[in-house]
Amino acid sequence: MPNSYTSLHYHVVFSTKRRAPQLTPEIRERLIAYVGGIIRAERGVLLAGSAMPDHVHLLMTLHPQTCVSDVMRVVKTNSSKWVHETFTGSAGFGWQDGYAAFSVSASNVESVKDYIAEQERHHAKMTFQEELITFLDRHGVPYDERYIWK
Repeated sequence: MPNSYTSLHYHVVFSTKRRAPQLTPEIRERLIAYVGGIIRAERGVLLAGSAMPDHVHLLMTLHPQTCVSDVMRVVKTNSSKWVHETFTGSAGFGWQDGYAAFSVSASNVESVKDYIAEQERHHAKMTFQEELITFLDRHGVPYDERYIWK
């Protein structure tokens, strides 16, 4: 086959350190655009994103030679540095180690975009911890709850 064809969509979720509500409205308003620029620089496209006070959801496509873990390392490192440099009073800000990433079929991209856009409504009924456990269970990802929140 002379060319490679891919459709690689990822729904990624990660939280602030100790799930502290550190993402103020001012930070949240600008964070997703900044993260989108990082993803573009890593040969990806941010399709949707949402920041809550204690966590972030991203829907992105990546180049087939780009590794999710590499992109997430760059996203979290660079965005943390940006928050510290851009927003005074953010000295205690940080991201929790790790992230959760789920593959998304092309047929489900629109529903994941809608889900991400409705984060405020979802979290009126469900905590981030409940949401993440639901995702892990739905996708068959094994975990030990003793270690998941460290």
